[in-house]
Amino acid sequence: MPFLEHLEELRWRIIKSIASVVIAMMAAFPFTGKLLNLLTLPNAHLKEPAELIFLKPTGMLMVRIEIAITVGVIVSLPIIFYQIWQFVMPGLYPSERKYLLPGLLFTTLCFLGGASFCYFVLIPNVLPFLFNLGTASISPKINITEYMSFILRLILVFGIVFELPIISYVLARVGILSPHFLRKYRRYGIVIVFIIAAILTPPDPLSQLLMAFPLLFLYEISIWTSILAARRRKERNEEE
Repeated sequence: MPFLEHLEELRWRIIKSIASVVIAMMAAFPFTGKLLNLLTLPNAHLKEPAELIFLKPTGMLMVRIEIAITVGVIVSLPIIFYQIWQFVMPGLYPSERKYLLPGLLFTTLCFLGGASFCYFVLIPNVLPFLFNLGTASISPKINITEYMSFILRLILVFGIVFELPIISYVLARVGILSPHFLRKYRRYGIVIVFIIAAILTPPDPLSQLLMAFPLLFLYEISIWTSILAARRRKERNEEE
């Protein structure tokens, strides 16, 4: 394809991805009440839960819209990943195109695994730590919009972070990344991991550590996935 046709193809892939998110968001909006109860469960299960309030007449409407958008993105992930694969597929060999469905499945499962880890492990441990920073005369009363933004941001961030092995595999398969590079700069990678954890998580040590340790584990997995990708790339070059 000429360059402009590539841009046109990319434009339509983006439009289809956005359309899938909008449709899923509209379908999810009627269920935002039940989802809201689900997302506030980590707070409700605490021994001393915080009082969740809203301060504006449109506060709950914005919360429900934010939940619907997040659910729309998560539900549309297979379609979004499919559009990405379809865009890059013309540049792949026929032997590589058979990895489309396994790639879509594994990519989606990695995101869901990160989101589940955040919801079931990180949030139940972070909330008590943050709330216990108050005193006897200062009890937590939290705006529901801020609470929900905090929860949804963590879930999305962890879902994206858990895609690291997939990203490493793809970069190694096209020759941009190598296992030697990941091993050589492992110590720098560890420092970068803790910096990323400090930026993406709330400013408390517990949540930063709970994000840093899975990142370190994913970094080690990324080394092995890059080894596998480099080996297959070498075999392909030998066949050529």
